[in-house]
Amino acid sequence: MRIAIVEDETKLAELVDDYLSREGYDTVRFADGADALVSLLSDEPDLVLLDLMLPGLDGMSLCRELRKTSSVPVIMLTARVEEIDRLLGLEVGADDYICKPFSPREVVARVKAVLRRTASREEAMADERFRLHPDTASVSVDGQEISLTLVELELLKALCERPGHIFSRPQLMRRIYPDNRIVSDRTIDSHVKKLRQKLRSISDDAEHVQSVYGIGYKFEVPEREDSMP
Repeated sequence: MRIAIVEDETKLAELVDDYLSREGYDTVRFADGADALVSLLSDEPDLVLLDLMLPGLDGMSLCRELRKTSSVPVIMLTARVEEIDRLLGLEVGADDYICKPFSPREVVARVKAVLRRTASREEAMADERFRLHPDTASVSVDGQEISLTLVELELLKALCERPGHIFSRPQLMRRIYPDNRIVSDRTIDSHVKKLRQKLRSISDDAEHVQSVYGIGYKFEVPEREDSMP
């Protein structure tokens, strides 16, 4: 599998490259965000390691541009540890983030974990109309399909497994982030907001992902008029 390393700190990029190569991954490196975007759009890798602060085009903007046409997994690398920056990184479509300074072994572990999630080929179903496709990181309703980020996919999969069940935010955070990292409630709310927007674009039904005040979220499949007795 091929990993794109978009990082302008040469020594750091070389170190991460070395560790990933030892694990058998093919790698390609970019030090400029604008150059990276052109290449990534024309020749998509299996995963992107993306620094937040880059010359040419910053990582946030690069990720936004990628997400317009691609669901390739993106792991953000950042020295900006403020919670709002992490949240913004997730809002533009990043699947994970790693804060600097970090161990190269941690990067390798995160890459493997994200790629394992990508490789899943099981299909989950909420009903005969609503299908999840982990192999392509997408969801379809009545045959209309749209791409999801891996985080959105894991969130929707968790909700769909138990339709009508109310999940608290901590429960959803543990499902999405099994390494038990500390993230805020706002992070889950941000993912739910984007997920709802995507579902609305392919379904005219009532809200699938519903808020339960003071508790969390649940998934409901609205009953269609043509199924009424």
